[in-house]
Amino acid sequence: MVITAVTFEHTKLRSAIVNIQNFANSYDAGKSLADTLNDKSLKHIFILSDGSNVNGSELVKSMNDFFKSSVVITGGLAGDDTRFEYTLTSLNDLPSRGNIIAFGLYGDKIQIAHGSMGGWDSFGLAKTVTKSEGNELFEIDGRNALELYKEHLGKYSDDLPGAALLFPLAVKMNDNGDVVVRTILSINNEKSSMIFAGDVPEGSKVRFMLANFDRLIDAAGTAAKSSLISIANAEPQLAILISCVGRKIVLGGRVDEEVGAVIDVLGTDVPMTGFYSYGEISPLKEGTSCQLHNQTMTITCFQEVD
Repeated sequence: MVITAVTFEHTKLRSAIVNIQNFANSYDAGKSLADTLNDKSLKHIFILSDGSNVNGSELVKSMNDFFKSSVVITGGLAGDDTRFEYTLTSLNDLPSRGNIIAFGLYGDKIQIAHGSMGGWDSFGLAKTVTKSEGNELFEIDGRNALELYKEHLGKYSDDLPGAALLFPLAVKMNDNGDVVVRTILSINNEKSSMIFAGDVPEGSKVRFMLANFDRLIDAAGTAAKSSLISIANAEPQLAILISCVGRKIVLGGRVDEEVGAVIDVLGTDVPMTGFYSYGEISPLKEGTSCQLHNQTMTITCFQEVD
């Protein structure tokens, strides 16, 4: 367990919490959080969410729709290593399932920067999602998606859903052409479908992915470099590192090198904390709307100015 205490001298901080069980969907839950935190001085929202029952894409979309890119949103979905059973989050209470917590930071004294990068390699021809509902995938190129996925996994298919962390999907979104990575959270054997951490829209193009150790580590350093851009390469006072649990599994004994790549960029004097997630929340690049990512190293840097 890691405990990190953070105080702000000039910045107002507000928190809000909802439970997904009290809403029809993740979109409505996100809208409620956004409405609670909304204020003209709101600068940033940082999210810590349940990772098993929340559709991260819909959660993020609702906040994007609410704030119209005026507020930057980062954070992540909780993980439970590779058990795929349940996740716990809390705010001033005992940890429990289904909670979505959002922190609002207010005022002009806080500078916040972010960076997100994956480093996975795509392989094979692009295929089309022909049947899906939100984050539940049924068919690719007219074939049962679960059967197709098992074919690509080969001997690893017996270890699903955990093995899915080693072979994510690259999804080219219909609306803006951005490519995001999606990882399976669970499998519905009765419906022969796969449930992902975020949406896999019908008509989107997908490719299978696999790990490249060196590129994963290099990507962590690239994410750190990106996180310094909007604070003019100044030394941040805090960095929160959220890395997908799949990266931890793939890197194995080399997992320290991922954090080391970040330290090489940010320096040894910057306090760092973080966790392994089932989804990372951040804009893909500076000036764009927030998205849900999988299999990335996502960094949020904080700095107060006088």
